[in-house]
Amino acid sequence: MQKQADRRGRPPGTTTFEAEPARAFGAVVRALRTADGVAQEALAYQAGIERSHMGKIERGEHMPTLAMILRIAHALGRTAGELLLETEALLNEQKDARGGRE
Repeated sequence: MQKQADRRGRPPGTTTFEAEPARAFGAVVRALRTADGVAQEALAYQAGIERSHMGKIERGEHMPTLAMILRIAHALGRTAGELLLETEALLNEQKDARGGRE
């Protein structure tokens, strides 16, 4: 019987990010974008991101890198800190709505 080779990297079926913060960040970006009356395509163009990728970010299917967060914030006329504070506030609201359970 041969020894099974060790596999490096993530186990099959895992993601590279936590879904809940990704969804919250995406919801914040979408809310700010729509409040400003900016189309998703226009925001993506201003941030230098493909429109389909921006859609994935807004749906929480992808967690952007720090560089992307900075570009998205700049395109929205806000700071990355403001986006992250809004995201943290949304996560706290969701946690409180669940009764503080984790």
